[in-house]
Amino acid sequence: MNSQNPQEVIVSGIHLDLTPSLKFFVREKASRLFRHQERIVRIRVELEFDKQEDIDARFKAKGHVEINGPDLNASVESDECHKAVSLLVDKLDRMLGKRHHLHKVKRNHPHAVEFNGVDLPKAV
Repeated sequence: MNSQNPQEVIVSGIHLDLTPSLKFFVREKASRLFRHQERIVRIRVELEFDKQEDIDARFKAKGHVEINGPDLNASVESDECHKAVSLLVDKLDRMLGKRHHLHKVKRNHPHAVEFNGVDLPKAV
């Protein structure tokens, strides 16, 4: 894992009281994201409750994964807070897996270089 601050997960709530059990649930779910890459610096999760929204979209979960390279952001909406967290972690998991796969493919299959019409020096 990350040697500076292992598995740093920041949980914040907007218009929502964060209970210790909810924080533990978010940290437990988010810990599965650290298996993808050792280079994850920090994961921030914001949970928001909006009583003005429809019942189907009252809870919003936003995730921000700080990683070496471009950061990953995702957000989901749901009718339950725990369900929104699970959906968010699934979405971030897919995004990290896709990013890892693209880097792996790029690393293992370098692009071919064509030398048509170029005079190459002779090897001695």
